[in-house]
This record gives sequence, C-alpha cells and structure tokens, in this order.
Amino acid sequence: MKELTQIALDTAQSKGASYADIRIIKLDTENIGVRNGRIAAMDHDESYGFGVRVLANGAWGFASSTRVNTSEISRISALAVEIAQASARLKKEDVRMTNEPVYKDKWQTPYLVDPFKVPMNEKLELLFKVDSILRKNRKIAVAISSMGFRKERQWLATSEGSFIEQLLLRSGAGYSATAVDKGESQIRSYPTSFGGQYMSLGYELINNLKLAENAARTRDEAVMLLTAKPCPSGKMDLILGGAQLGLQIHESVGHPTELDRVFGAEESFAGRSFLTPEKYTGHFKYGSPIVNLVGDGTVPGGLATIGYDDDAVKAQRWHIVESGIFKGYQTNREFAGKVGDKYSRACCRADGFNRIPMVRNNNISLMPGDWELDDLIADTKNGVYMETTRSWSIDQMRLNFQFGCEIGWVIKNGKKAYMVKNPTYQGITPEFWSSCDAICNENHWVLWGVPNCGKGEPQQTAEMSHGTSPTRFRNVTLGVK
Repeated sequence: MKELTQIALDTAQSKGASYADIRIIKLDTENIGVRNGRIAAMDHDESYGFGVRVLANGAWGFASSTRVNTSEISRISALAVEIAQASARLKKEDVRMTNEPVYKDKWQTPYLVDPFKVPMNEKLELLFKVDSILRKNRKIAVAISSMGFRKERQWLATSEGSFIEQLLLRSGAGYSATAVDKGESQIRSYPTSFGGQYMSLGYELINNLKLAENAARTRDEAVMLLTAKPCPSGKMDLILGGAQLGLQIHESVGHPTELDRVFGAEESFAGRSFLTPEKYTGHFKYGSPIVNLVGDGTVPGGLATIGYDDDAVKAQRWHIVESGIFKGYQTNREFAGKVGDKYSRACCRADGFNRIPMVRNNNISLMPGDWELDDLIADTKNGVYMETTRSWSIDQMRLNFQFGCEIGWVIKNGKKAYMVKNPTYQGITPEFWSSCDAICNENHWVLWGVPNCGKGEPQQTAEMSHGTSPTRFRNVTLGVK
C-alpha cells in the first residue's frame, strides 16, 4: 500500500501541489433487520477505493476512484491538482494548515469478537426472539429490531511524511415497538431511538445490551402510553435521561462548536453557529459552573474514537466547556488557525474514500456529577423526567430548540407520580445549560452512540458518541401551549 500511496503524493507534487494526501479505504458493512416476524433486511456490502486531496495555489482539490491501481492513482492525483488550480481562481484567501507532527503508526479499535465472523443464524435468532416478545400484545402494530456492523480498513499517507494504517470497527443493535389503539399511536425504543446503541466494539456489545431482557418492558410501556395523561405545560424542573441528553449535547453543543460551521462553510445546508469567534476569550458563559463538556477522540468505545483523523492528526481530549465557560472549538488543520489555535483538535473526518474530509463532531460528553438518580428525583418537588428522543428541532444558529421524547413521568414532592405521553421541552442553548444544577454520578454514566449524523453537500454521514448521566435543569418550559 505504501508504494501506491507514494505514487499519488509524487504525482500531485510534480503537477504543482504544495500539499497532498491519499486515503485508501476498504469498507465492509452488514445490516440485519426483522419486522413483524419477517426478515426485513439482510445486507452485506463491500467497497474499496481511494481519494486524493491536494492544495495547489492555495485552494483544495479532490478526486476519487474505485480502481486502485498505479495508472488510476496517477490520473486521479493529477485531476485533483487540476481541480485545485481551477478552484484557486475563485478563492477569497489561501487555505493555511496548522503545522502538525508527522506520524508513522498503526492503530485499531480494541474488540473481543469480530461481528463479521458470528454466524448469521445466531444474529437472526436473537432478533426473532426480541420480535416475538414485542408482539405478544395485540396492540403492538409494528415491531422492528435490527443489528448493524461496520469495519473500515484505512491507509492514509501525506506529502509531509505521515503514513498511518487503521482498522475501525463498530457494532450496534436495538428495537422499537409501536402501539396503536383507537386512532392513536405511541412508540418505545430500546436502548435508544437511533436504531439502537452503537459503540466501537465487537459483537461483545450485542451480548451486553440485554436486548431480550428489556423487550417486555419496552412493549408494555408503549401500550401504557396510549392511555397515559398528556405532558403538563409550563415552567417546571426537568430531568433528562442519558440517551435524550446525548442528543441535546449533539445538537446544542456539538454542532455549534464545529469551527467550519462558525465561519459559514456549512451555511447553505445546515446553518451556522451563535458561537462566533469573539466569544472565544475564555469568559463566555455556556452553562452553569457544574457543566463540564469534554471532546475526546480517545475514550474507549466512542464511535469517533480513532488513532488519527483524516488530517493525520493524533486523537486527543480537551474541554469544550469547563466549569460553565466556553474553552475550545472542534477544529481541523484548515480552520484551527483562524481563531489563533496553534494545533488542530483532530476533528477532521470523511464518509468513505469518495468524500472530502471536513470538521465533524467528536465524542462529546458531560462529565458526571455527584448525585444518585433516586436522590435527584427525591430532591425534585415539581418536575418531569423524560427519556428517549422522539423529535427535535433547532434553528440554523443552534440557539433556539425544541425536543420531544417518547416517555415522561411527572415528579411530585420527590416521587414519580404518573407516566405522561408526548413530553416536550424547549429552550435557548446558553440559558438552558446555565439552568443545569445537578448531574448524576459515574454509576449512571453511559456513552451513547449516534451512528447517523448528517452534514455537507453532497451529504456525508458520520458517527460519534456522547457520554451522559441523568441531569436536572431548573425552570424549563415544558409542553406546548
């Protein structure tokens, strides 16, 4: 592989590139699904190709191909330079990359059981077992269970001298039950509503998720929601379960701290960010003093946990928010210098070999506090506990938002009083995080996977995780009036 990558680098530089890199990627994916007692999906896909990215005359050029041979690599590398030179005619300023260390290394996801070596019958047997439990109540109209696996082998070489080989593996599974009666429907999902729980692990994750053990509860809650009371409206205290808080972090912390978005590189498709550069002073209040939000490309099991990003920058850990104060953007080599950072924070990733890398959400987690969940509920006089995402909406600046959950429980005088359906809450990002006054401890902390974050044109999908434990926010607007 090193000989092939060197052809790309030599060709690009001979044609006028000041910088070049090549990523050769072999990708295997497997997706299995069961719906109402029948196989709904059983797909195994493979792809193999390469992408060449260059800087020429201060502008980017990118080209890719599925034909991994010497002549095609030469042709595509020359084409990437031509594209960069054409793009340079319309540039506003030169692209300037941070200076980073050079690495020659191998890295792979730690795992115990290769999911691609587990027999299909074993996987289907578990999904059908879950399906049969979910459909034991006649009010369950739709039962869906699924598994998904992804193995990526990547070779990355740069004209600066880095040569990095990585093997990235992820596994996941989950299910949902939709109850219908008298024209109303309600859904409950397990472990999350994003198709399940996904982590950078092997099949051992599936064995640890206790899918069958939680199916009856999931089914029964879906049915009970049909006759549950509506969520109350008004200003109340709010406790968010971990999976829902993960999406809250993703939308109101992750996306607004992507630095390319701040500078308008995403404006035409997914908006910008309220977190403009003048707030990068070490004084902007993002949340209350107990809010510590950490970006971490090294945390075990995280979907964005890697050895190196697609800029060949080593994965790292840093504070995005520390003691409530905004401390650091998510950056790549192109944008880090625009706010005075000397180095990138290794947030540059692409969706496969045929997409150009961009700034993507890293693993971002809310650090645990000191509370036990039972004590936190007992300390809440008038509020609602909400779990599992059902809907979300956030404006183009990542400031005003509204989220809906699958299920909630009204808390009265320190006790869960009754279940409610269609719970929603809304807020403004800094105000919401500033209302955080209690976070559960590490006993309740879980790293929740998001396998389907979309960004870019043409759209790219990326994966990342958010570590959370149940957390309380004071005086939040709940319900819809």
